[in-house]
Amino acid sequence: MSVCRGSIWYYWYDERGKKVKCTAPQYVDFVMSSVQKLVTDEDVFPTKYGREFPSSFESLVRKICRHLFHVLAHIYWAHFKETLALELHGHLNTLYVHFILFAREFNLLDPKETAIMDDLTEVLCSGAGGVHSGGSGDGAGSGGPGAQNHVKER
Repeated sequence: MSVCRGSIWYYWYDERGKKVKCTAPQYVDFVMSSVQKLVTDEDVFPTKYGREFPSSFESLVRKICRHLFHVLAHIYWAHFKETLALELHGHLNTLYVHFILFAREFNLLDPKETAIMDDLTEVLCSGAGGVHSGGSGDGAGSGGPGAQNHVKER
């Protein structure tokens, strides 16, 4: 999936590695279905005591994070006005900050791939200390009013 390229088509690779051209809603459905399937697979995410994680675990988690990043980036790019109108932008920003900080902590995303969102990431994460300590009390989790105003201008 390419973000901010002006194209309405995205690409998904199916289980056999075949490249499939799809719309954004189809891509999001593919991502969410794939993630759900992996997360509930006992062979990938074992829940029973004594079961081992597969040797491919790290690469699978990286793949999950990459796809979820694509979905978040698409929401910002194509649907941010709607999140503002519904007053959901604070929740979206909080989700994004937590996701990015987690991915950075465990080196789960390639910085080259996430560079398209670096300006937003910088603004939102510059106040990340406030997110962890409860923030400003407005529930936005966006690094304070300055960050929130900057994001509204996007």
